Formats: sequence, structure tokens, C-alpha cells
Amino acid sequence: MISRAALGSWLRPLLYLSHNGLTLTGAVLTTSSALTMIGFWVLEVLVERPVHPYAGILLFVALPGVFVLGLVLMPLGVILRRRKLNRPGAPARDEWRLNVSDPFVRRAITWVALATGANVALLSGATYRGVEYMDSTRFCGLTCHTVMAPEYTAYLESPHSRVACTECHIGPGAPWFVKAKISGARQVLAVTLGTHSRPIPSPVKHLRPSREICEQCHWPQKFHGDKLVVRTKYESDEGNTALTSILMMKVGGHRGNGGVGIHGHHLDPPDRIRYVATDERRQVIPLVTYRDVDGQEVQFTSTEAKATKDELAKGETRTMDCLDCHNRPSHAFELPERAVDKALAEGRISRELPFVKKKGVELLRKEYSDRAAAGREIVMGLADYYRESYPEVHRKHRAQIETAAAQLKAIYERNVFPEMKVTWGSYPNNIGHQDFVGCFRCHDDSHKSPSGKVISQDCNACHTILAMDEPNPKVLSDLGMDPPSR
Repeated sequence: MISRAALGSWLRPLLYLSHNGLTLTGAVLTTSSALTMIGFWVLEVLVERPVHPYAGILLFVALPGVFVLGLVLMPLGVILRRRKLNRPGAPARDEWRLNVSDPFVRRAITWVALATGANVALLSGATYRGVEYMDSTRFCGLTCHTVMAPEYTAYLESPHSRVACTECHIGPGAPWFVKAKISGARQVLAVTLGTHSRPIPSPVKHLRPSREICEQCHWPQKFHGDKLVVRTKYESDEGNTALTSILMMKVGGHRGNGGVGIHGHHLDPPDRIRYVATDERRQVIPLVTYRDVDGQEVQFTSTEAKATKDELAKGETRTMDCLDCHNRPSHAFELPERAVDKALAEGRISRELPFVKKKGVELLRKEYSDRAAAGREIVMGLADYYRESYPEVHRKHRAQIETAAAQLKAIYERNVFPEMKVTWGSYPNNIGHQDFVGCFRCHDDSHKSPSGKVISQDCNACHTILAMDEPNPKVLSDLGMDPPSR
């Protein structure tokens, strides 16, 4: 066993901390924060539950900062004390003479080496955990709760809800990681000062090219053939009449003889199309340049979205890629008509309730002071409507009315955020052309070449219509598919 005298001699160097308040403070900060971090890491392994976003800031950002502060204070205290002792007139001291043959000095060096090794290990772990936490979806979506609430809410219901935010917004590689952290620091400052935009603009100019992010999982040139799309909408009549449209989408891709379909004609080869947008959202496109299979370039100038030479020069010139159509792949917001149609088709809102489509859209489009008031008034508004206009329905189908009201409230809370000035249609979605301009930004029959060619608006260019707004399309039974919910 180690004798008390030997133990005392090994602990003696630590007593010198008491002669220096600054160094002692640093030692206390470093030790206490290190023990707290280690304890939390052990607890996290044993409990295995998500870290609260605000607790994460304390545990993964603030505590490592305190740890580093302590490490800085310890040598700083030693340096300041040495300067004080070396002033003219100060009593002679021999404690700064480094004599490695002195057992005391050797023990002190051993303590410093052990502490340095432990601190490096702890700091490496804390740095890794801090970066990992700040790259997590919970940090991105919940830490800046009010600011990111619209984007995070949409993300949770998107096809990419299991893909981390950083996979698309940063991607692989150190340069973009550094850029993202610098941008993040600016954003944190804007949130702290309340100077951030409302609503948050789509980062169309700050995302990496889709070939470096989207195409890590998706390959647009790969031939996908055609895709059958069945869409059901409901009329605003008493019976909520279902009308079904069936489209065969010519998704296409790459074949041995060249590109076919939507993907093939737009993205094969990758630099086939360039355009100039004169607005920040890329919704106004006065000029399109297309390179055909022979390598000849043709310019199409819009006769409607006219732009001067100066406006074209100041506009954004861009090579078309996935994000020009799929501009809201993980953060899409619905319009009330489409959202209610979806709820009716899925049976979440009963079609037995007369005029539920019409009344539901009316309640959703009404302006409310805040989300809490919207929730109350939507629920009360639907109940009052049936109580006054259809008392028998209200008596017999109260549970269905309450369910429908809850669904309408959920639709509102999923798409409207008054505190961030996000309302219906705040974020255009360029896929298709029913809810927003989308495809018709270019395919409008008004973009013409000098020879008279136009970018066609022909429906059959991108899809074949098998049925359009039909109550019971025969093609469904021909394909062996069930009709929409009746």
C-alpha cells in the first residue's frame, strides 16, 4: 500500500493551487464541468432518450466552454503570479527554478502530463458531442423554436423526415461545414437580436448544387419509366362530390438513345438548360437557353415576363438542376383546398357531413389573431355551423363533427404560423402547376426563339391524361384499382 507520506508527497504539488486564486478558479471550473459532462454522458448511455434541445445547449455547448475557460485560467494564473514575483523588490523565490532532479518537480510534471492527457481526451469528446448535437435535427428544428417551427413542422411530415437536416443543407466535406457554421453564427445573432426575416426565405441561393446532395441518393438520369398518379378532389357541394383525375406521368430519365421524359429532357445531359431569373424566388424567368442533342444552343425569350438588358444582367443566371422543380422537397406547405381534399380521401374527415369541404376551407382561410385563437374558433365554428344549419346532423354525428374539427385545426397548425408571417401560399412549390405557377414559369407558350419555336404548354409533353375530374373513372376498374372513398 501507498504510505501516507508518499501520498502526501504526490499531492503536495496540488497545494500550490491555493497560492494562486486565478489558477485555483480555473481548476475548479475545469474539474466541475468535466465531472458534470462525464456524469451526463454515462446517464445518457444508460437512459437512452433524446436530449432536450435547451438542455443540449447547456451540456454540449456551455459546459465545454466552461471547461476550456478553466484550462485557460490555470496557466494564465501561473503567468500572472510569476510576473508579480519577478517584480523589482519582490523577495527572492526559488519555486520557478525547473530542476528535474528534484522529486517535487518530477511529481509536478507527472501531474501536469496526466491532467493534460485527461483534458485532451475530455475536450476531444466534448467537441465531438458538441458538433454532433449542433448537427442534429432536434437542434436545427427546436432550439430556435419560434423561428424554425414552420420548417420543422413541415419536415416531420415530409418524405425526408428520416434524413438529417445537415445531409441536405451542408452535405459532406469540410469547406461547406465551415461555411454552414459561419452562417449559423450569423443566424444565431439575428435570432438573438430579433432581426431575422419573417417568414424565413427559402435558401435557394445558399444550398449546395443538387448533384452534391440530392444525387447522393437520387439519380435523375436513371430511367424510371412512367408513373401512374391518381388524384381525388371534392366539390364544395352538399354531398362533397368526389372527382378523380388519373395521369400517367412521363418521369423518364436516360436511355441508350438519349434522355426521355421529364428528367431526360431537363437534366440529361446535366448542363442542358440555363435560365435567368429576375426575382429572388426564381418565379419570374424571362430568358431560357436550351442545348439540343446536336450541341446547338437556342434562346427562348418571354413575351410576357419582359426584362431589360440591365435587368437580365442583374438577374441570376443558373444551370437547371433538381431544385428548380423540387424546390420544397422537405418543407412543403399545403393550400387549404388540397389539405381538406387529402383528409377527405384518407377518411380523416367524413364525407357524410354536408358541405364539410366548403365550410372547412372557409374556416381555414379566415384570419385569426394567433394560433390559439385559430384552434378555438375553428372547432367552435364547425360545431356552430352544424348546430344551426343541420341540427339533426349535429345530433346524430357529433363525434364525426368533433373529429373533422380536430383535423381542420391540425391542418391549420401544420401550415399557418402567424408569428412568423407564414400563411397559405407563403412558399411556392414548383412541382406541377395546379397550386402555383410551377412548370408554367417556362412552359407557357410565350417563351419564343428567334426562329419562332416556343417552350410548349402541351399537356401531353409531361403526362397523358387518362381521366380528368370524373366521378367514377372507368380506367380505375380497368386497372383493377379501387375507386376513391365514397
